[in-house]
Amino acid sequence: MTTSGRGIIREARRPPGWVAPGPAPAGAQGRPELEPEADEDLCFLTGDWRLFQKQRGHRWSLDDLVTAWIATRRQDPDRALRALDLGCGLGSVLLMVAWKLPHAEVLGIEAQADRAAMGRRSIAYNGVEDRCRILDGDLRDADTTHLGTAPFELITGTPPYFPRGTGTESDKPHAMPCRFEVRGGVEDYLEAASRVLAPGGEITVCTSALERDRVTFALRELGLHSREHWDIVPREGKDVLVMVDVVTAAPTDATTHTLVVRDRASVWTPEFQLVRTAMGIPAAPPR
Repeated sequence: MTTSGRGIIREARRPPGWVAPGPAPAGAQGRPELEPEADEDLCFLTGDWRLFQKQRGHRWSLDDLVTAWIATRRQDPDRALRALDLGCGLGSVLLMVAWKLPHAEVLGIEAQADRAAMGRRSIAYNGVEDRCRILDGDLRDADTTHLGTAPFELITGTPPYFPRGTGTESDKPHAMPCRFEVRGGVEDYLEAASRVLAPGGEITVCTSALERDRVTFALRELGLHSREHWDIVPREGKDVLVMVDVVTAAPTDATTHTLVVRDRASVWTPEFQLVRTAMGIPAAPPR
C-alpha cells in the first residue's frame, strides 16, 4: 500500500508469475483529479483496472463481481452493444462489464452526485471515457429521453437489499442508500429496465435471498421471464446470501444454478476460481 500524498493507492497482491489480462489503464495522466483524495482508496478492480472508493463507507464487493460475471458470461466480447447499469454507484459493475466487453458502450445512471463523480474519475483513470459515461439522475425516471433513443441489449442492477425501517441504517452517506431502499427496490429496477430493454436483450439483477418472492412477483407483474437463476452461497454449509437473475422479455426455459464461493475450510471453490479468472482477478491468493 502506498500513499499519493492524499489517499491510498493499493499495491498489487498477486501470486508469483500472475500477469493481469486485458488492457492497461490510462492512469492519472498528470491530472490531479485522478489521484485519490485524503479519504479515498484507489483499489484494483479487474485486470489492472482500478476504482476510486471511500476508505470508510460503501465499497465494491462480491455482489458486484458475480453480477458482472453472470451478465457477461454468455456475451460475445467482439460484439458492439449498448449496456446500462442502473443505480451504478461508484461504477464497479459498469467498469467490469466494460472490461469484459471491450466493444460495448456502457452507460450508468446514479442519483448520488458525489458517487457519480467518483465513478467518472474511475472511467477516466481506466481510459474508457470514449465509451463509458455516468449520468446524474434517479433510475425511476430513466427512459429514452434521458438515456438516448436506442435501447440496451444488456442491463444490470444491484438494488439495495432492505426496505426502510427493517434494520439499523448507517450514518455513512455512501453506505445507507446502497443497503436500504431510499429510491425504490428491485421492483423499481426491473420496471425501469423493462422500459429501455432491446428486443432479445437481458436484464441481470442481484438481490438479497430474502427478496425471492418480491422478484417473482415483480417479474409476473411486468411480464418478464427468468432465463437463469443463481443462488450465491458464501461458504459451503451456509445459507444463500444473494441471488442473481437473468431476465428477458420473451418467455424462455429457466435454468437454476448454485455458486458456492468458499468450501468448509474457507478456501475458494474451483467454481469461484473460474469466476475470478474470467473477470481478470487472480484465482489463487497471494503468497
